[in-house]
Amino acid sequence: MIAIIDYGMGNLRSVQKAFEAVGHQAAVTREPRAIADASHVVLPGVGAFADCMANLERYGLIEPIRKAIAGGKPFLGICLGLQLLFTESEEFGLHKGLDIVPGRVKRFPSPRRQEAVSGSDLSGKPAACLKVPHMGWNALTVTRTAPPLKGIETGAYLYFVHSYYVEPQESSAVSSVTEYGLSFASSIWRDNIFACQFHPEKSQTVGLSIIRNFGQWQ
Repeated sequence: MIAIIDYGMGNLRSVQKAFEAVGHQAAVTREPRAIADASHVVLPGVGAFADCMANLERYGLIEPIRKAIAGGKPFLGICLGLQLLFTESEEFGLHKGLDIVPGRVKRFPSPRRQEAVSGSDLSGKPAACLKVPHMGWNALTVTRTAPPLKGIETGAYLYFVHSYYVEPQESSAVSSVTEYGLSFASSIWRDNIFACQFHPEKSQTVGLSIIRNFGQWQ
């Protein structure tokens, strides 16, 4: 059984349905015993970093997450579930994360800042600026093939919705990068942890392949 951690925020049912679509049993839960008994653990996420950390603490889920990772269970973080694994986030102030993966969560440069950096084109008009949040389909460059990325090639498109990106302290943790004004880590892999900024449950065939691979990861 795959445990999808319920901390009162996030697209829990869509993640559960994605696992069921590829033949894996998955349950949405906040029970420490169910998380301890699960073969795999998933931390999804949609919302504000500080609010999510507060809910993890409120529901007593921080210790079960740490135990699952320390015990070697395959662990998947999705979107904010990736960011929560890091030391701290700059979202609306500076907030402490789970500090399982050393590094910081940073905001994409604002369009005004991008314009100041990129200048103007030959017509005198401001150069094109990238919108924040980063929303829609974008390509991966696979730098290390984590088990859930088996069969996923550089150039594959996944679905993103985020205004912040992770900056790992150790570049060796990065499993793929994506370009959006800058090159950012779109997934990480360390031991039994795989976490991604994109939403595999919203990424059609490629995303379902990642979900299937994760469920088969031993």
